[in-house]
Amino acid sequence: MSVPLRPPALLTAPLLVLALLLTGCASSGSTAPVGAPGQGAAGPESDAASVLRSSPSAEEETPSPAEIPGLGPSTRAEIPEDARQAFVVTGQDEEANRSSAVLYSREDPAEGWVAVAGPWDAHNGMEGWTDHHVAGDLRSPKGVYSLTDAGGRLPDPGALLPYDEHPRFAVDGEGFYGEPLEGSFDYVVAINYNRTEGVTPLDRTRPLGLERGGGIWIHVDHGGPTQGCVSIPEERMEELLRTLDPELNPVIVMGDAGTLGR
Repeated sequence: MSVPLRPPALLTAPLLVLALLLTGCASSGSTAPVGAPGQGAAGPESDAASVLRSSPSAEEETPSPAEIPGLGPSTRAEIPEDARQAFVVTGQDEEANRSSAVLYSREDPAEGWVAVAGPWDAHNGMEGWTDHHVAGDLRSPKGVYSLTDAGGRLPDPGALLPYDEHPRFAVDGEGFYGEPLEGSFDYVVAINYNRTEGVTPLDRTRPLGLERGGGIWIHVDHGGPTQGCVSIPEERMEELLRTLDPELNPVIVMGDAGTLGR
């Protein structure tokens, strides 16, 4: 009597089960898992999730202190660290005698410069601007200069700078366009170009020599270009005198736009 043979499937089934137990679900055709090799998807306790969780979000950058618009690094470097007020007079170009003036303050250095007055229309030297002012060239000297002394023909309007009221500030005659000069020096602020600080603007001491000119002031505008000074309307001069504070070490930054932008 013959013994019936077992179906082949029954012989191979235990081997198939054993193979599945040994290899698991990661067959060669399976999709690669998300996260690190050999790990499952990034769940709450996975290494990948902890990396994502511990990565700091982008911190908001602290804004830099505001700079004065139009001034390049070379010009900004000339402004003293202790200056907290800057009267910026910008000429249209090197040959122009019309300009614009803005007063800036940085009472809080962490915030930087803030415009507090202006822009105001202004005039400068008839022939524009120069890096090397000499007497009679009819150009305004470029640069950064301190402002320490004021004065005028009229009584003190409330100036914070030392103010010298004197009749010698009276002037007459005509400007380059025939406009009357009377009243131009009713209020002035001395620009410390080739002068001694701490004295009346009328002082004629010239440390660089007489040939380098002097008597460069901010004064009342007479409706035309100057011989080298900066001029602004009378009501603006009064405002400026009441605002420039010696405790804030004010300066004037003056020149054509191209030069100031360097």
